[in-house]
Amino acid sequence: MSILYTYMQMRIILKKITILFCMGFLSAGALFACSAPNTEKTDQFTILTSFYPMYIHAINIAKNIPDVKVINLTPPQTGCLHDYSLTTKDMKAFENASVLVVNGFGLESFLDKVIKQYPNLPIINASIDAGNHYLLYPEEDINPHVWVSVTLATAQVREIGDELCKIDPTHAEQYFANTEQYIKQLDDLKNRMHHALDGLQKQEIITFHEAFDYFAREFHLTIAAVVEREPGSEPSAKELKELIQLIWDQQIPLLFVEPQYPQRIAQTIVDETGIGIFTLDPAVTGPDSPDAYLQIMEANKETLVRALSGS
Repeated sequence: MSILYTYMQMRIILKKITILFCMGFLSAGALFACSAPNTEKTDQFTILTSFYPMYIHAINIAKNIPDVKVINLTPPQTGCLHDYSLTTKDMKAFENASVLVVNGFGLESFLDKVIKQYPNLPIINASIDAGNHYLLYPEEDINPHVWVSVTLATAQVREIGDELCKIDPTHAEQYFANTEQYIKQLDDLKNRMHHALDGLQKQEIITFHEAFDYFAREFHLTIAAVVEREPGSEPSAKELKELIQLIWDQQIPLLFVEPQYPQRIAQTIVDETGIGIFTLDPAVTGPDSPDAYLQIMEANKETLVRALSGS
């Protein structure tokens, strides 16, 4: 068992104790804060999320809780927020929000503007706990695609659940129960994925963007190269030639593209090298349902089984 795993487990236990204390199970003095019956009808508590993965996290944590509403700031087809600009409609959403949930690590480039204009809006950085233990990059150049790792998505869910209990103690017990239920589903998913993938031969692969670095680390894949460092930043003719030569020299057999982006460059690479091409989904877009992330990752598992087994 790794030191990282043990440390994260200890953090989880400590956080559970904190939430139980807030809910009033450990102290009679805390009983009125989180567990007392709500005899008066409260105003709606609105959770605003920055983009799709945070939205899926939040709708699971707030599932079936009266007077709590989850709204996603960006359209579901937006994908990653690298170059997203706030609209007038977005600014109105901040006015009505009770809390904002973000991925962090610089992905929400608009966050400074929001903080300046709405200094009293509570903000939950979902990646605080995940980032402390599992970063792949120096602090000045952090890969923000934390949610693509099932382990780190789980850490994000716990962070959001814990913080919502503190910010909205009226619904703490329900947030806590929903968080635990969803984390169990995520743990079961991770176990299924490891069971299916750990025994397969691990080959070097090429991905289209940097979205899968954490995913690759979790499931012991080696990413030999990335086609586009940022979505839309196509490689130059020289870079494309070097990539094709790398594929030939190292006999790299697999290229993984993403369903959210055009595949013109990928097809050029396939035509030149004969490399196998498959689709992995980074879960930045998808259906509006609580089990969407689970379904996307299950599909990724099946894709990797086919790709790595040659079937």
